[in-house]
Amino acid sequence: MDNQHEPALSSQDIVYRLSRKQGLQVTALGRANAAPWVTGPRGGPAFTVVCNDQQIDGHSADFQVQQVEQRTLDGQRSRLSVFGNISPFHLEIEHHTLAFPGSTLLEQWVTVRNSGAAAVRISRLDAITLDLVALDPAASYELMYFTSDWGAEFESIREPLDRTGKVLETRAGRSSKGQHPWFALLRNDGEILSASVLWSGNWVFRFEPLPEGGIRLSGGLHDWAFFKDLQPGEAVESPHVALALGGGGDLNSVSIQYGRVGRRYWYPHNALSESLPVEWNHWWSYEDKAINEEVFRQNVEKAKELGIEVCTLDAGWFGPTDPATHWYHYRGDWDLVNTTRFPSGMRALADHVHRHGMRFGLWCEIEGLGKDAALATTHPEFVAARDGARLGYVCFGNPAVQEWAFATLDRLITGYGCDWIKLDFNLDPGAGCNRTDHGHGAGDGLFEHYRGYYRTLERVRARHPEVILESCSSGGLRIDLGLLQRTYMTFLSDPDWPVHDLQLYWGATTMLAPNACLHWSYSEWLGDRPHQSFNPRDPNLTQRQLDYYTIIAQLGVFGISQKLPELPQWVAERLAHHVRVYQRHIKRFVRSGDVYRLTGQPRRDGSGERWAAFQYSLPESDEHLLFVFRLDGSEPERVLRLAGLAAEQDYQLEWLTGERAEQYSGHSLMTEGLCFSGMAEEEAALVQVRPA
Repeated sequence: MDNQHEPALSSQDIVYRLSRKQGLQVTALGRANAAPWVTGPRGGPAFTVVCNDQQIDGHSADFQVQQVEQRTLDGQRSRLSVFGNISPFHLEIEHHTLAFPGSTLLEQWVTVRNSGAAAVRISRLDAITLDLVALDPAASYELMYFTSDWGAEFESIREPLDRTGKVLETRAGRSSKGQHPWFALLRNDGEILSASVLWSGNWVFRFEPLPEGGIRLSGGLHDWAFFKDLQPGEAVESPHVALALGGGGDLNSVSIQYGRVGRRYWYPHNALSESLPVEWNHWWSYEDKAINEEVFRQNVEKAKELGIEVCTLDAGWFGPTDPATHWYHYRGDWDLVNTTRFPSGMRALADHVHRHGMRFGLWCEIEGLGKDAALATTHPEFVAARDGARLGYVCFGNPAVQEWAFATLDRLITGYGCDWIKLDFNLDPGAGCNRTDHGHGAGDGLFEHYRGYYRTLERVRARHPEVILESCSSGGLRIDLGLLQRTYMTFLSDPDWPVHDLQLYWGATTMLAPNACLHWSYSEWLGDRPHQSFNPRDPNLTQRQLDYYTIIAQLGVFGISQKLPELPQWVAERLAHHVRVYQRHIKRFVRSGDVYRLTGQPRRDGSGERWAAFQYSLPESDEHLLFVFRLDGSEPERVLRLAGLAAEQDYQLEWLTGERAEQYSGHSLMTEGLCFSGMAEEEAALVQVRPA
């Protein structure tokens, strides 16, 4: 193949070309009819692998391309695969790029196979390596990313990307502990390049200045504390990385691509997940201290009256019968039910929920291993350890753990009649397990743990395709597109106070569609917690405030965690009203709508935007739904310019939060905007926009 026939995935949306002259190089990457991100005869080297301490990439002189293959998958997606080898190491390397129709998004990964007679050590496995063009002196790059910690998820950072370079990474062993696995690089001509690692463990993106003035972007799986010894004939596939392009300086142009591709190709679907059921979970109002069988049953009966569709029993259901036991210490002993709290057992509770026409959910931290769990004694080979010290989880790099976990989840679902499993993970594995006696090597324990966990989730879904699997990790510390290919939704954060929620939804929708995001309305917590001060029995609570708190949670999958039987009658009636509005008007926009963030990100510390507005749009029907929130400390009015309308079309606007209807042209709504005034602080507006 010569340079006149470069392998390419170019379309009306994106230009992507490779060259096999002198190895493998990315010679073009950019939006069609826009200035490219990668260009020139010597482009980026496509991938980077370190084998036996020597770096190999597409520029390596001894990398020989053997075959190029282009295929159409499912009649829609296009896959470009390049097969080559490195003779001195007897390695076969495959570089794969997947393109999605009508999208600027690419998915890339690399596979390495040992074709020699001796073992080789792989210690770096980058799915992407791109040499971004050098900017002229008047141009600039700005890097945007999110830091993350418990209760501090999606804290956005925007800073110039200068000649000192930058590294974004997670080394905690959970994809969103420290930083979220996503970034956006913005050029001052309005072009945007974004990437996300489809992986739940340690990941890295490196931005390294090049001598000629450009920037080398590389990353995927983190090389810190990682190595994998490939035996003859063995292969390893890197975690995948998604690349998305946008323009006009509008981050929505990128995030909409993530949302559309996620819904169509990544996220699993079943009838229950597609129905977007309203969920009640017992946790924050009761935790494990105040929950028992009678309390749960009373909440189920009240949930039925409110129109709630799923009732989930969180932690506190399992373990010894001693009421003083703490759930965290016995994770792993999932055969134990705390019969002091639940004398009739789990199946009786599930049957009670089902008799009321609702679905039953159950919490389980299948990876966790508490310090007092008998599992560590009966199966010491399950224990994840590093340098002999227990890490607090069972290692899914051990095939026996995968079998045990699958059998356990299958038993819980079948025996207890579960329709929904909340899968939590409440610890940082760090570099992971380095035992060499239960299924993996000393350097790939965390890598194989996540591969084994993924396989287990896929098996559970295949056995129980009707059951929802929810991903959670100390709230929102493992939010990534790898896990969302195996679970139906992710929990965004443990805290749920209003401005925190708005910051979360703004950040999460840069990479996720709203139907993948579950969170609860402002909850009443046990004990004194900063900001978690909601009290539904407060005589000063107004309907306006309650509406504001509740509508925020309807930006995604709608959840509630309250003491339902103790709600004042007017609060219960208002929650039932919001459940009906969500079911009749909002669900379909959450399920299928493109999300436009019409304002900047509100910040939980009181900075950032003090108005928050989101527009959910259904392109097929040209229908739209506006969520508008006025926060504390905001200016008294705000003009919002809508997006994605037809300029020549007239639109009817109907306020679902008040008696108001108006008509405007699409041109007026997009250029002059819509003025919101007369709203109090802590007030929400919900507006339907339809062609007149």
